[in-house]
Formats: sequence, C-alpha cells, structure tokens
Amino acid sequence: MGGTMSPASPLSTGSLAQLTLSLVAVVGLIFAISWLLKRFRIVLPRSRGEISVIDQLQLGPRDRILLIAVGDAQVLVGVGQTGMVALTPLATPITPSLAPRNVGGAIPTFAERLREIMKGPGGAR
Repeated sequence: MGGTMSPASPLSTGSLAQLTLSLVAVVGLIFAISWLLKRFRIVLPRSRGEISVIDQLQLGPRDRILLIAVGDAQVLVGVGQTGMVALTPLATPITPSLAPRNVGGAIPTFAERLREIMKGPGGAR
C-alpha cells in the first residue's frame, strides 16, 4: 500500500465536463442579467457629450416619452413599437431635480409638465 496515486490529467473527461458546465453557467448568467435589464428597463445613464436623456415617462409596455437634452435645447421624443418620433422642442428647458417631486405642489412632475405643454397653443388635445 505504499503506492502513490497520480494526479488527474487536466484533459480527463471529468475535468472537461466540469469546465464545459462552468462555461455554460457563466454564459447563461450573462444572458439572464441582460434579459432582466431589458425586461425591467433598468437603464444606466446614457450621456455622450452633448446628448443625454433627462427623464422618461412610461405610457405602455413598449411606449414611452423621453425628454432629451441636446446641447442647451430640450426635445420631447416619443418611442414606440414603430420607432421614434420627435414630438416638440421645448421653448423653456425643464431643470431636473434630485429632490422628491411634487412635495406640496411646488415642483411639477414630468407628466404634469407634459400635460401643460400638450394643452398649450398648438398642442394636441
């Protein structure tokens, strides 16, 4: 009983199966995280230079309105199943606030502000 056991070869069937299962698990985890981010619309801030998304309003499962800043100007953009549509440029820019919204009615929310703009002259009713 004084024999020594040789270590398992790195190319043995068991180690290759373990390597394959580990690789499949990691790739599956990457796809699962990607799906969750898309499903729950968890979006990281996307700001590239002069263009950034300031706020968004979800209208339906695939429809939403984005407030986009381009330089000093702001534009409302509708995003839906058929693509993107520029709704209207804003004459007076909306300044986003990190404070809780609509506390005491002092700061209007994006939705309230959008309703005001849409009811204004030349807006849809």
